[in-house]
Amino acid sequence: MPRSQRNDNFVDQTFTVIADTILKLFPASQREKEAFAYYRDGMSAQGDGEYAEALANYEEALKLEENNYDRSYILYNMGLIHASNGDHDRALDYYQQAAELNPRMPQALNNMAVIFHYKGEQSADEETANQFFDLAADFWIRAIRLAPNNYIEAQNWLKTTGRADINQFF
Repeated sequence: MPRSQRNDNFVDQTFTVIADTILKLFPASQREKEAFAYYRDGMSAQGDGEYAEALANYEEALKLEENNYDRSYILYNMGLIHASNGDHDRALDYYQQAAELNPRMPQALNNMAVIFHYKGEQSADEETANQFFDLAADFWIRAIRLAPNNYIEAQNWLKTTGRADINQFF
């Protein structure tokens, strides 16, 4: 039984009813509707911490979804799961794919920066650490250019480390 049919709390049930109604009203192919159902079930499973189930639903959604913008959000959510499980390299791959499909997705760029910053902090070698920090800076700069009012801590880090002139964003 699809997850959306076994929601047991009022908010999930309400969301499911509203989403199904909207989907019926919008002109969408059966394939698009199925992709959305898998995506919705993936989000629900992810919210419940059922990451294996969420990934399985996202993979099915990716097989069906043809719109690059929508695919980018599926890939982004897959990256979130892998990052939360500590698989940073896999998360980076999904974030990169999402950013390539949707170049106006600052949250994917920010998350890549966070991972590179973490890798820099974990590196015992100063040269390698600085390479990771430089990558983090590059991705944060790109994210901030897209969303200048966000990522305040990243802006402060860029300024205090001398990796960017924050005034260039405003």
